[in-house]
Amino acid sequence: MRHSLGLRLIVLFFALALAISGTFMFGMQRAFSTGWREVIQPLVADYVDRLAHDLGDPPDIARAQALAERLPVVIEIDGPNVHWRSAPEGPNPVFAHHPHELLVRHTADGTRIRFGLDPQAWMQRPRMIGWLTLGVLLMLTGLAWKLAQHLFGPLKEIGAGVERFGRGDFSQPIRLRRRDELGELAEQVNTMAADLSGMLDAKRALLLAISHELRSPLTRARLNAELVPDSAERDALLRDLAEMRDLVTSLLESERLAQPHAALQREPTDLAALVQGLQTGAFAGRALRVELPPELPPGEVDKTRLTLLLRNLLDNALRHGGEANQPPELAARWDGDTLTLSVRDHGPGVAPELLAHLSEPFYRADAARQRATGGVGLGLYLCRLVAQAHGGSLRFEAAEPGLRVVVNLPWRAADAGGGSARPSPG
Repeated sequence: MRHSLGLRLIVLFFALALAISGTFMFGMQRAFSTGWREVIQPLVADYVDRLAHDLGDPPDIARAQALAERLPVVIEIDGPNVHWRSAPEGPNPVFAHHPHELLVRHTADGTRIRFGLDPQAWMQRPRMIGWLTLGVLLMLTGLAWKLAQHLFGPLKEIGAGVERFGRGDFSQPIRLRRRDELGELAEQVNTMAADLSGMLDAKRALLLAISHELRSPLTRARLNAELVPDSAERDALLRDLAEMRDLVTSLLESERLAQPHAALQREPTDLAALVQGLQTGAFAGRALRVELPPELPPGEVDKTRLTLLLRNLLDNALRHGGEANQPPELAARWDGDTLTLSVRDHGPGVAPELLAHLSEPFYRADAARQRATGGVGLGLYLCRLVAQAHGGSLRFEAAEPGLRVVVNLPWRAADAGGGSARPSPG
């Protein structure tokens, strides 16, 4: 609440209203106390003289009682033979702070008559007016708060829209509710988002077109290289062509997975068998520590994409932590609904400020080391796309030493859903 712009404006308006009211009341009080005192005092003195005259000399207690009952005043009579007050109990009467002689009169026999305002009649009405004024102020403050919320309501939608655009989701523009300055701001943000979406689409279209065009020349180049006699140069050429083929394949696969509704070929998949196939196939002879829950049932996932995810994560861990004293670790935990995969290496790790960028396409935390060990910066990006296509997430943690990659995937038992395979686009 302390960061709310609407609340700050309400506090500012309320403080301004109090300052204006206080200044007005102080000025009016000073004006009445100085300018009107000379006018009011003679009238009050003449009225008190008439009241004292009506009481008689010496004062008549019966007349004083009748006068006190008729008017909101308290009368005190103090003389040689009488000590009487019209209101013997209750709070003291309110006497004026003007010169003492204004509300006090003396008779010939030395009796003093003092007039004051009845506190019951004088204070009850101002108290009611004060509570009524406070209630009106609170009501006006509440109305002002509601009005501020209505005026600044579009800011929440603009903030949510900017957050969506920051995640790369340009499918839903910000709704234009008003035509004021906030409406113009929302329209400008929508225009900016449309321009960014167009540029990103053009970039993806260019990469996709280049990838498609490169597939045929790469295939022909590899066939020609196979016809070259065995030599070190031939092997190096084949390795470079294989790397370019993998790059084109990764680009095409990332384009498929980046679609808003990426179709997955879901089928019952045994995670233990899948990991064992990787250990005996792509990573045969490489040291890996695997810990899988024995009660994990087969899940309805895209087996090919899940294999791609695990292969890229394990390959990344082996390349950057394979020379460490401890082998890379693959662990899994299942709570009945979500499968949590954790892949950790014991290598040099990554600086904390770089963790958020590791799943960006073509990003390299250490460009020289990455080029020396292979890879073009698409492996972890594809892992993130695979996790998101399944409705999951991927994050990076500093393991000290090393790097830990945590993947959360919805894991529904195959016998509970009976999901059907859906064809993948393209």
